[in-house]
Amino acid sequence: MNDTGIDGAAPDVLVVGGGIIGLAVAWRAVRDGRSVAVVDPSPGSGASHAAAGMLAPVSEVTYTDEPLLQLGLESLRRWPAFAAELTEATGIDLDYRADGTLAVAFNPDDMAALDELGAFMRSLGLEVTRLTGRECRRLEPMLAPAVSGGMLAEHDAWVDPRRVTRALATVVERLGVPVHRERVTGFLFTGSGDDPKACRGVRLAGGDGLPAGQVVLAAGAWSGFVDGLPPGVLPPVRPVKGQIMRLRAERPLLGHCVRGMVYGSPAYLVPRRDGELVLGATQEEMGFDERVTAGGLWELLRDARELVPGITELELVDVVARPRPGTPDNLPMIGPSAVDGLVLATGHHRNGILLAPLTADTALAEDRSVVAACSPARFAKHGPDQGDGRDDVSTTR
Repeated sequence: MNDTGIDGAAPDVLVVGGGIIGLAVAWRAVRDGRSVAVVDPSPGSGASHAAAGMLAPVSEVTYTDEPLLQLGLESLRRWPAFAAELTEATGIDLDYRADGTLAVAFNPDDMAALDELGAFMRSLGLEVTRLTGRECRRLEPMLAPAVSGGMLAEHDAWVDPRRVTRALATVVERLGVPVHRERVTGFLFTGSGDDPKACRGVRLAGGDGLPAGQVVLAAGAWSGFVDGLPPGVLPPVRPVKGQIMRLRAERPLLGHCVRGMVYGSPAYLVPRRDGELVLGATQEEMGFDERVTAGGLWELLRDARELVPGITELELVDVVARPRPGTPDNLPMIGPSAVDGLVLATGHHRNGILLAPLTADTALAEDRSVVAACSPARFAKHGPDQGDGRDDVSTTR
């Protein structure tokens, strides 16, 4: 298929998806000397728009996700340079901060669980500090009086994802990367539709073909629902709904990210330098449902108020819900697919902001050993877990 309907030479790389992952991959590809184009009908409006921006592989460690922890630590090491280069290129302050995460407990059972997790962290070589309730409130005076202790992960960081996405969009535009604000409705393959040999571009909703040397599928939760990919190539990505809330104070209420278990669910508060405070986040298997619900708002406010009672006096400025791209094993998919010319950079779930620098550095690299656990080959010939939403979405977004 050569009928493109679009003037100009085919780019070396065509990125499908204009969120933080897609734009970061595009930026890195341009810096590596490749010609690049991006396709997304509404860049930056997906999961990146609804993320809190925690860069917290240490405080979010679990007993079963050690491969994800190693990926997070490696990407966290790359974040300072990534942020500095992006700010230098655009002049946009990303509100990147590396002041740590304070995880708090309310009772002896909570503290015992934190102590056990802290021992596990130390066994992995991670630095965490146990604190009494008084020491926690010395760090964060706005904490609830019921906080009985906590654990400080000093090397965790955070950033404002909306500023990052805006900066990435700015830098790729300044570098001459065209952004096609259209939906992708198919792919241009050599070979038969059931047995494609190579991917050489995409088909746009308007009917035009857009050829490219390589296609990077970075469409977030929509990656598993794009038309035109055979079952053995379609990534097993499902949407996981997350609702998040933003409040505003006249000055910052907290100096650290604060998190804790409330009524059996994890809650967190992420401060910004301008006084904004992000509360998050729900996790709901609701397909592509982007409704903000009363129950979701109540849950966010209820849990955050248990940690920091003073939030009820703050201005409510924003509530948003978006689907995040989940995979069966909670690891992203980074690297070549089963079809030549089609690269995957998707399935990051709640870790897209954290893993953006690492994904950008490795998606198109020859040496991907650092992300070997993320090889799409682990899902070869397995169809996607479509879950809810298959009838709602038939193209990437």
